[in-house]
Amino acid sequence: MRPVWTGAISFGLVNIPVDLVSAESRNDLKFHMIDSRDQSRIRYERVNEETGEEVPWNQIVKAFEFADDQYVVVTDEDFQKADVKASKTIDIETFVERADIDYKFFDKPYYIRPRKGGEKAYVLLREALKESERVAISRVVIRTRAYLSAIYASGDALILNLLRFSQELKAIEDITLPADADIKPRELKLALTLIEDMTEPWDPAQYKDEYRAALMERIKAKAKGQGLEPDVSEEEEETGGKVIDIVELLKQSVDTKKKPARKTGTKSTPRTKTSGTKRKKTS
Repeated sequence: MRPVWTGAISFGLVNIPVDLVSAESRNDLKFHMIDSRDQSRIRYERVNEETGEEVPWNQIVKAFEFADDQYVVVTDEDFQKADVKASKTIDIETFVERADIDYKFFDKPYYIRPRKGGEKAYVLLREALKESERVAISRVVIRTRAYLSAIYASGDALILNLLRFSQELKAIEDITLPADADIKPRELKLALTLIEDMTEPWDPAQYKDEYRAALMERIKAKAKGQGLEPDVSEEEEETGGKVIDIVELLKQSVDTKKKPARKTGTKSTPRTKTSGTKRKKTS
């Protein structure tokens, strides 16, 4: 599987060379819009709403509307410089109890795959997370955006799951919810009994996308059994890496955490506040 990101996990003083591989496999059916009269494809035009003329791709840019009909153009350089710490490192900042993270914060999973030279450190981190029942909270920059993420062990794999920031979730207080109800003990007992009777080990393989399968069968029938085969080709890339003394680096990391910060007599130079330039309104 082709990696979507290549870099390293920063774990104390240990760097583990890894790749991120998408853990999702989207099986959504793709549809095209066509003219029902002759089955020709529909082409959408990029039209300037003022002039009505078509705009070529090389003239289209991204912009942020900061006021009504007032825009600031944002370039690729702006996206890259927005995060000055952008790097090829997954920086672990802290560890938390796995049960402390609410499910609603999990967004998108990736498999973490060790690269050459990082296998031992990879297994060490995986087993340490299993033994401690902890999740590593980390930050990673994918393409031009910085994400909060959680690293946890799952079987033989380490998984990195992008996390939603708290401000990305709507406040639950904005939703009207029942605080209490007249629940009788017998009703609760029946509900618990039903839950117990329906409880079984989690087996994701037994759940299929039945709607997609049924829709695909209808499409195949209409096409007289001529369905399309998906492209399952995979490309593996192997990169080199140095063997590292993990135990020594871990000891140094622990010692560094224990040592108090050394006080110095020099004061840090305060940052100079730069004055912002006024944006001109576009006519």
